[in-house]
Amino acid sequence: MKPTSRLLALLALAVLPALNAGCATAGHDLYLFGAVNIQGRVAGSRDASLNGVYRRQADGSFQHIGINYPAMLTGSFDPRDPRVFYVATINGVLFTRDGGQTWRIGTSWDMTEPKDVRVDPNAPDTIYAALPDGLGVSTDRGLTWTRRENGLPARGKYTQVVTVDRTRVGRVLAGCETGIYLTEDAAQSWRAVHPTKETVNDLQQSPHDPKFWLAATQSAGVLASRDGGLTWAPVAGLATEKAHYNIAFDPTNPQRIAIGGWTYGLLTSEDGGATWTARNDGLPAKHRVWRTAIDPDNGHLYAAVVYDSLYVSADFGRTWQSAGLPNSRISGFAFVPKAQP
Repeated sequence: MKPTSRLLALLALAVLPALNAGCATAGHDLYLFGAVNIQGRVAGSRDASLNGVYRRQADGSFQHIGINYPAMLTGSFDPRDPRVFYVATINGVLFTRDGGQTWRIGTSWDMTEPKDVRVDPNAPDTIYAALPDGLGVSTDRGLTWTRRENGLPARGKYTQVVTVDRTRVGRVLAGCETGIYLTEDAAQSWRAVHPTKETVNDLQQSPHDPKFWLAATQSAGVLASRDGGLTWAPVAGLATEKAHYNIAFDPTNPQRIAIGGWTYGLLTSEDGGATWTARNDGLPAKHRVWRTAIDPDNGHLYAAVVYDSLYVSADFGRTWQSAGLPNSRISGFAFVPKAQP
């Protein structure tokens, strides 16, 4: 080998591991949205509780960021800049451009109490808000909002969840009290794709197969679609008597799915949804799992138990340990790619 070639090879051996290490540690930041120390708390009382947005630190603890606000439900981030994100709150949609240092409300008096908010990843200036009386859209990064409800029912358009299809700009599914609705033109028009008698609580798209969707409902069990949300059918093996609240796909393993609920606790599947197992051993006796999530970096499973704390499992629910935030009600999770230097 020529000296020059040998030198290049040695440089490669020295540099590549460092590059790989940098990629491996990039990972995601975890943001939580909710209220802490709420059990037994009297409205208007003075205490040291910090509510709103929390971000996971390197040691696994959670640090409060931004304003102290008790009614932040869900958040959605601009894929171009993780410092820009939008939060559904009881007063409307709030947004920040500087990672939570300053905030502004974008919606007006006629769009309050949104239940969910989502950025279109393929058109991130466009944001959708699920409202108690329909659906709002902003096309200017949250500064102004309009209603886009053509095709939603005049009665029964309470919207609990809105989810954007990551594969196509302007394709959105909404979960309402009367069923699942679909738009393919950025909410200019909607059509019903599946009726329900009670509210659709969550809609999630598989990170592995964009045509595979799951919907958690109040009284119709869990529904599955294998054609991008056009048709839906009940998932076998899951009860329908009580509500299922939310769904998490495992980005690290296409076979693993988790579902959270108050009555049934934490349910998991490790065969793509063919069979389900309760994973409540190690959770509080009243395993009221309000939200669940799966870490895209390591597959760790989270369960937010209302009025108790946040729990985490490294073995997909077989064992649990507390992850902190006692007496909390976590309403939303967001895993956001870390900003690159």
